[in-house]
Amino acid sequence: MTDYAVELGRFLNLSEIDQVNIYRAAILHDIGKIGVPDAILNKPSALVSEEWSIMKSHPERGEAICSKLNFAREILSIIRHHHERYDGKGYPDGLSGEDIPFIARLISIADTVDAITSSRPYRLAGTFEQVLEELQKSAGTQFDPVLVATFISLYNSKKLTNRAYVS
Repeated sequence: MTDYAVELGRFLNLSEIDQVNIYRAAILHDIGKIGVPDAILNKPSALVSEEWSIMKSHPERGEAICSKLNFAREILSIIRHHHERYDGKGYPDGLSGEDIPFIARLISIADTVDAITSSRPYRLAGTFEQVLEELQKSAGTQFDPVLVATFISLYNSKKLTNRAYVS
């Protein structure tokens, strides 16, 4: 997941500090899952409402953990908001559009790419074609449409060099 985020940041020619923040936030974005029981994380079927509530608390838990470790405010914000949606239907704060930190919007795309191309207890890994289909379908609702177009351009330019593209 970190590779996707970092490569997208490089492709966008972001500043060195933004690229460092992408790297750090990508590594730490799901640290709050430490507080989620393994039975929920590895459940082979759909989560029930109570389990989903616990799972949805991981961005806030991650922010709290990293806050105690004195990470920069920007990193904390990215960790907290990486599950916000462009249309405002995400969590934990229901932010939308440009109100979602830019790097959190970028991390959200990389996280989805990784989620689709990685095996889960309840399904096998998907293909990169499935990734592109999901990103295109969800551009403007779940994801920043400009970042989706940029990611697809990166993929089409054959500059995406991480494991999922190569395999």
